[in-house]
Amino acid sequence: MTRRYFGTDGIRGRANSFPMTAEVAMKVGMAAGTSFQRGSHRHRVVIGKDTRLSGYMLENAMVAGFCAAGMDVFLLGPVPTPAVAMLSRSLRADLGVMISASHNAYHDNGIKLFGPDGYKLSDEIELRIESLIETDLTASLADSDTIGRAKRIDGVHDRYIEFAKRTLPRSMSLAGMRVVIDCANGAAYKVAPAALWELGAEVVTINAEPNGMNINHECGSTHPMGLSKKVHEVRADIGIALDGDADRMVIVDENGTLIDGDQIMALIAEAWHQSGRLAGGGVVATVMSNLGLERYLGDLGLSLHRTKVGDRYVVEHMRAHGFNVGGEQSGHIVLSDFATTGDGLVSALQVLACIKRAGKPASEVCRKFEPVPQVLKNVRFNGGKPLESDPVKAMIEDARVRLGKSGRLVIRPSGTEPLIRVMAEADDRGLVETVVNDIVGAISSIRTAA
Repeated sequence: MTRRYFGTDGIRGRANSFPMTAEVAMKVGMAAGTSFQRGSHRHRVVIGKDTRLSGYMLENAMVAGFCAAGMDVFLLGPVPTPAVAMLSRSLRADLGVMISASHNAYHDNGIKLFGPDGYKLSDEIELRIESLIETDLTASLADSDTIGRAKRIDGVHDRYIEFAKRTLPRSMSLAGMRVVIDCANGAAYKVAPAALWELGAEVVTINAEPNGMNINHECGSTHPMGLSKKVHEVRADIGIALDGDADRMVIVDENGTLIDGDQIMALIAEAWHQSGRLAGGGVVATVMSNLGLERYLGDLGLSLHRTKVGDRYVVEHMRAHGFNVGGEQSGHIVLSDFATTGDGLVSALQVLACIKRAGKPASEVCRKFEPVPQVLKNVRFNGGKPLESDPVKAMIEDARVRLGKSGRLVIRPSGTEPLIRVMAEADDRGLVETVVNDIVGAISSIRTAA
């Protein structure tokens, strides 16, 4: 079945345009609520959101859909995505919903669904929900006396903060560390600074004044330049940048230098390997992670297992093969000992713990390997299948030959935007840049001709 609604990370699009309309959101609530009816108990769903203006519209529409399906709704308000996953389990819910478009600008929004175990839904379940969205569910909805109820849950922030703090040993204190936290004007604008402060850090908070339209705007994990500047300004030990729904993060060291998800995975994997905590004998990452990470782990006697892009594919591989560290270069770090999805705050706390134990600057502790030259460019397209054209296929094949066995080429359509991503890496930067530019040019010429 062709996917019409779900992409690599739930449903996503421009707010008030298909598929991110109130009508579709209500139908998703009805379809998911109907699909997750199991037994005769009162079924419940938890709904969280980030700070986008459109969150109000989509939240209320989904409440209507779930109540119509006979599910009670627990409203969490603005909370990180990992808090929704955690509270889905803690509150014994049948389903969890996060309304967010992650790192996208405010005019986009999205819907992420979690099962009762706190994990994102499988492709099979998403396809089943898709099929229900486009059918008449009238006969499957609740009777008038079994319509669901909705209420807001108090104390959600405190519960998540305590959960995050407990991922560190009770004796661990961040006293003496000056930390800048960039909240991206997003879902963690209250919980992240509070958790760091409660652990003893001196906290400098930036971008924690959401107004519905400034989420991710020139801030957060996709725009860390302001964080680097602030770290310099206040002479901080480290800076942490979250994204809009706080399921990913990147850091900058005391010099303001960016440290991405690959370096963070290397740091945590090595620390856990040395302490005997690392499971699976390696790390799970995506095809986009740098070849330098793979080589570094190999030198430690550890393996790197690659999956399709999307943190849920990383999680699926981790669950199937017994790994407890995985993630993406972009900063989704999955530590399955603690969480069922990427958690920016929890990952940041693990990094801070490593720095604290080492007693050395972040620049020494967190930069574990020299990245192999890697170039990534995006090409926008409007319909069609440019990757299937003969000129583009020929250019891709030629690029693979030129890179040889010591390089990598990854070309894929984005699952959340109308883009084709072209990435290549090898020890020869000039070759990498030439290969990527040639492929981008070939795709662009097809697009222009169309």
